[in-house]
Amino acid sequence: MALQELRVNKLRTFLSLFGITIGIFCIIGVLATVDSLEQKVQNDIKSLGNNTIYIDKWNYGGGPDYPWWKYVKRPVPKYDEMKIVKEKSQLAAYATFFMSNNVNASYMDNILNNVNLYGITEDFNSIQTIDIAHGRYLNESDFERGGPTCLIGYTVADELFGSQEKAVGKEISYNGKRLIIVGIIKKQGQSLVGGFNYDQCIMVTYRYYSSVYNPDFSNPSIMVQGKPNVSSKALQDELTGVMRQLRRLSPMDEDNFSCNDVAMFSEQVKGFFGQVSAGGWAIAGLSLIVGAFGVANIMFVTVRERTSQIGLKKALGAKRSTILTEFLIESAFLCIIGGLVGLFLVWLLSLALTSILPFPIFIAPNIVTLAMSICIILGIISGIIPASIAAKMDPVVAIRTK
Repeated sequence: MALQELRVNKLRTFLSLFGITIGIFCIIGVLATVDSLEQKVQNDIKSLGNNTIYIDKWNYGGGPDYPWWKYVKRPVPKYDEMKIVKEKSQLAAYATFFMSNNVNASYMDNILNNVNLYGITEDFNSIQTIDIAHGRYLNESDFERGGPTCLIGYTVADELFGSQEKAVGKEISYNGKRLIIVGIIKKQGQSLVGGFNYDQCIMVTYRYYSSVYNPDFSNPSIMVQGKPNVSSKALQDELTGVMRQLRRLSPMDEDNFSCNDVAMFSEQVKGFFGQVSAGGWAIAGLSLIVGAFGVANIMFVTVRERTSQIGLKKALGAKRSTILTEFLIESAFLCIIGGLVGLFLVWLLSLALTSILPFPIFIAPNIVTLAMSICIILGIISGIIPASIAAKMDPVVAIRTK
């Protein structure tokens, strides 16, 4: 009967269900995009290191009142401090020293500008996930000798050599220096939270890096990862005490370093995306209310047009509950049709956005379930009054109605 109503009154049905379609489109579109973006950001945060504290002169909190003038005067972390932190900390599993610079890389006539040159120590691969696509990772001999060996990122290999396999074993040049490529880092993709850009990097050992550049002017930081089952807060507190002792700060002295907890960003991201989702619900709620009135209008008209049929059914023995259920199912069915159209539009939107954005848009099964649940509930609410009117009709009066 609902399908028959759709065919007979196409324009009326379309206009009435349009609100449901737009409401579901808004809700599912916002939830799918926000969930996909949040997952991408959370994965990028996890790539900074799980349960990891960054010891730096800078505080990573940011904000409009960020006192950069205070942090710029602080001393930078030192390689020797990293070794002492590793020895004295009871909660740390790994500690690594990290430096970075910006160089122009070249191979024959191919030149790639703005390449990140990373200097690392032995534990870096234990804190960060470095997947090698071709060749090998830096070995113990490379770290001990500090020779001119390096890893390069996917983009560097692709731009300079045109192929991943061709790059291994070749020499790459930067600022008049030469490096032998021993491995290619697997493609990581663009990060939305900053941090490391492994796709466009050259990675060398600390001993080699420090022989070319002064670590003090290379944005140095100490990365410390806690042992299993050690909370990042406990690790942060311990490292603060170790660094204060190491730098001989009195109890009245302010910290001249920052122990930045990357887990803090994860909580901030959850709160932000929660607010965005709430905004999407508010916008979609208005469309759903309009759509609910539209469906209710259809059901009122339908009850009026089928009054004589209702009277005949009741005269033949149909119960009130039967008539009530019939119209509620029809109302819910109409809302489900509007919801399915909305889901189809979201699917088309996800395909378009995935081809543009640096991360895929996916529609999770729980979101689809939520959409269908909203449609069914909205259909029942919209049709309850018209269905009740139909169920309470007097069969004799109803049959005589034209």
